[in-house]
Amino acid sequence: MAQQSTPVRTARLGRTPGPEPTSVSGVVLLLPGGEETSSRRPSPMLAAASVRALGRRLARAGRDEGLATHVVHYRWRGWNGSEAHLARDASWAVDEALRRYGDVSVCLLGVDMGGRAALHAGGHEAVNSVLAIAPWLPEEDTAATPEPVKQLVGRRVLIVHGTNDERTDPELSFRLAARAKKANRDVCRFEVHTDGHALHQYRDEVNALAEDFVMGALFGRTFSRPVEDALAAPPPLGLRMPLAVGFGKSLRR
Repeated sequence: MAQQSTPVRTARLGRTPGPEPTSVSGVVLLLPGGEETSSRRPSPMLAAASVRALGRRLARAGRDEGLATHVVHYRWRGWNGSEAHLARDASWAVDEALRRYGDVSVCLLGVDMGGRAALHAGGHEAVNSVLAIAPWLPEEDTAATPEPVKQLVGRRVLIVHGTNDERTDPELSFRLAARAKKANRDVCRFEVHTDGHALHQYRDEVNALAEDFVMGALFGRTFSRPVEDALAAPPPLGLRMPLAVGFGKSLRR
């Protein structure tokens, strides 16, 4: 009996929430969290859970603009050191979006380890914006190569982090944002005071902030005043911008 070959793992894009726009002019790729090291295949349902509600919100907000929203399903659960599997899958997903929809602008939106993947893959020429929510970043080590930031030049970048996050260190995302700001003025970072890694306490505000940023970055809508101020402010002010309670109830005030 012939030995069966091991099937090659491939990444894929999930379905768009609701009906797909007739004409697509922008794409959001949602990058779920992952693990530092793992060769296991992710569970599509569990992996998508962290970004599904936000994906539905963005799809509703941008449908008239021609926004397509997809969850990226990775080949592996783990980042896996220099293999950087999640970042590679993010880059593949951008290429796949271009294959499907043509010359469109892409926003990479990642949570946890997906935030790290979004930042790494942000240098793709089709990416015009990156949103990293509670990004997992490695501990700084003078013997290790620091996380890259030059690929973010020319992109709008927003990082959001809870100050009580016990899984991913908010100070590490601040330091990365500070380095990125030196190369690219269009970088800002919001702090969600007293909230933890999953940002449950202020989920509505975080999702409203994400919508405001994505619609502005992809379709040229006017950013809310807090986002405008954060992008314009010099560090550290624009990198420690507090997310106000109730943000989103009147975005354009």
